[in-house]
This record gives sequence, structure tokens and C-alpha cells, in this order.
Amino acid sequence: MHFLASVASVFGLGFVYFISAIPAGAALKLPLWLAALVAWLGYSAGGVVAALIGEPLRAQLMKRLKIQTNPEKPSLVLRAWKRFGLPALGLLAPVTIGPQASALIGIALGTHKGRLVLAISLGAIPWAIAFAVLVGYGVKLVK
Repeated sequence: MHFLASVASVFGLGFVYFISAIPAGAALKLPLWLAALVAWLGYSAGGVVAALIGEPLRAQLMKRLKIQTNPEKPSLVLRAWKRFGLPALGLLAPVTIGPQASALIGIALGTHKGRLVLAISLGAIPWAIAFAVLVGYGVKLVK
């Protein structure tokens, strides 16, 4: 496969399914550092897109459906958010719900878009490094 096509494939996988992006990059004969970097960029782009689209969509839905928050009786998600906050969301997103859903959750909870995108992007860095090292050692991450 052509080099640019391999990079584009890894970027696209990073955007939609981060865990498989680095092993796919290795299978496409990309250097592991490049596969990890491109997967991280794709993942971060997914968070940016969701953050940019999510805020206006949330405002429109809140207005149309007449949704109001009830601070007297917070839900489980709000209680967890208050306890662990944005860093936990950013760190757990790559191996759980992904950047798009994480961005939408963060926006729904009132997080500023810039801080949200930063947390989502930085939270994926340790996972990108860990996945690259594991793939380098021959560990199968995806079946």
C-alpha cells in the first residue's frame, strides 16, 4: 500500500476506533512512532469535530426539548463528573467510549470546548505510547 494511503488509513482508524489504529499502522509497515502519532492525531481530530458540532447541537436540543438541569438532585454521571472531572474523562476515553462521545458528554456537562479538546487529546498520549510499545513487543491488541 502506498505510504500516504497507509497514513490516511491509520488517521481514519484513530478517528473512529483508536485501539486498532496503531496495530493497523504496524501491519501497514509504518514505523511504530509514526503509527502512534498519526493515530493520536486522528483520535484528537475526532474530539475536535465532536466538540465543534456538539455545542450548537446541545443548545438547540436543550431549547427544543425544554431540558433543564436539576442541581438539587444530580444524576450518577454528574456525581462522577464532580468527583473525577475532565482529566479522568480524557484519560479513559481512548479505551472506553472514544473522542466523539467523550466530547459530547463534556459539552453536555458544560465544559469549555478548548479545555475539553485538550483533555481528550492529552488523555490519548499515554495510550498511544503504551499501544505502540505493546505492538512493538508483539502483543495482539485486536483480534
